Amino acid sequence: MRLAGAHSRDSQRGFVIVAVLWILMALSSLAMIFALYLSASARAMAIGDTALQNEALVSAGLELAAYQLSLTADDARPPRGAFHFRMDDANVTVTFISEAARIDLNLAPKEALAALFAVLGASKDAANEDADRIIGWRTLPAPGDANGEAARYAPLGYSPRQSLFTHVDELALVAGLSPALVERALPFVTVFNGSSDIDPHIAAPEVVAAFDKSSNANKDPFGGGLASMNGSPAGMNGSPASANSSAPPKNDATVAKSPCYRIETTIGFANGRRSTSEVVIALGDKQEPYRILSWQDDVEPQNIPPVRRRS
Repeated sequence: MRLAGAHSRDSQRGFVIVAVLWILMALSSLAMIFALYLSASARAMAIGDTALQNEALVSAGLELAAYQLSLTADDARPPRGAFHFRMDDANVTVTFISEAARIDLNLAPKEALAALFAVLGASKDAANEDADRIIGWRTLPAPGDANGEAARYAPLGYSPRQSLFTHVDELALVAGLSPALVERALPFVTVFNGSSDIDPHIAAPEVVAAFDKSSNANKDPFGGGLASMNGSPAGMNGSPASANSSAPPKNDATVAKSPCYRIETTIGFANGRRSTSEVVIALGDKQEPYRILSWQDDVEPQNIPPVRRRS
């Protein structure tokens, strides 16, 4: 009887030890899960903090750029510039350039558009056809005219806007334009220039070459009107039909000036991470110094600030 009782007590102790071990394993598993949760939460909070810091630094760059541009009158405003500052253990480089450096998809004449596509590698016939399609996309047919442009898009399953471009990415929707050509053209076009002209002093060589080619036919490479503060050229009423390229060229040669600037902010964080944001703003007045028209994060840097030589 004593042996049986001792064996029963030993069995009970064994069950208790096994149960305790299972409980310890469960607690250990819960501790590991909780540790992983805390680690993931910490990473998520760090990513969120970095995003907030990035937005704050870009906003600071915008404020400084807008302030610098507002210090001078419109006629004397620099078309481009750059500066650098440190904030929150981050190095921030800001470059700004007028949108007059790019060809406006809504206002550029057909000849300039065709010349740009030719400069980018399209054949003469293909470049002219592509320019016609852009004119067709942005232009509303006159009342009573047959809408032949819409018929071109029927096989594609959508209709042309037949109004002003709202974003340069719409270029990919224009019928007939190859994706490769669109990708090559995007760095040289805009919807914020506000003028049919460009500023050749700050424009890329491809843009200047395009206007040089178109000037051979028009004899007036930079002859359009200056941009007004509301983003439309002087004398334009803003309607889609008014964006047609049939307006007669002006005789007095001018250089385009735009109230819109493309601001590129490159941030180098202390942990080695780098990010580049591109924001387009429209300068305003004292009540509203500027308006944000476009904001893109994590873009490829394009505007390289000029190197300052030591005297």
